[in-house]
Amino acid sequence: MSEENQAVAAEESQQPVFAVQKLYVTDISLESPSAPNAFMEQEQPEFNIQFRNQARGFDNGFFEASLTVTATAKTEDKTIFLVEVTQAGLFQIENVPESEMDPLLGIGCPSILFPYLREAVSDLTTRAGFPPLLLQPINFEGIYMQQRQQAAEQAANAQTTH
Repeated sequence: MSEENQAVAAEESQQPVFAVQKLYVTDISLESPSAPNAFMEQEQPEFNIQFRNQARGFDNGFFEASLTVTATAKTEDKTIFLVEVTQAGLFQIENVPESEMDPLLGIGCPSILFPYLREAVSDLTTRAGFPPLLLQPINFEGIYMQQRQQAAEQAANAQTTH
């Protein structure tokens, strides 16, 4: 192999890699404690929807990112339904600068997982006999930036109180 080909091969091996290896559901549950009375309700339920995302690393540049939603529909004091889904993905990430890993895991991966999570929630509520619960799009970048700002403010406050 010529020196030029070796240099090209070495450069290519240092190229950043971001690949989706597998998408899967790790947890899915639905409770409808008020059925069948819930289907006779005329009152529009109130929804409480909470999200949580996590990431963890494995050997050889593999990372699992997961996005969990917990959605509860209630009328007055009765729970109409509670649905929880965790959508996960196995990602291969290599040669990415350390400074870019946190945003990639906090913005990029959840953005890929969200449409699958949204579909699972919609399908699950429909199968339970309710209208589909369509989750509104999420600005993961905005959430990430807000969390970074809060962490910086907390760190600054901790320094001024000590």
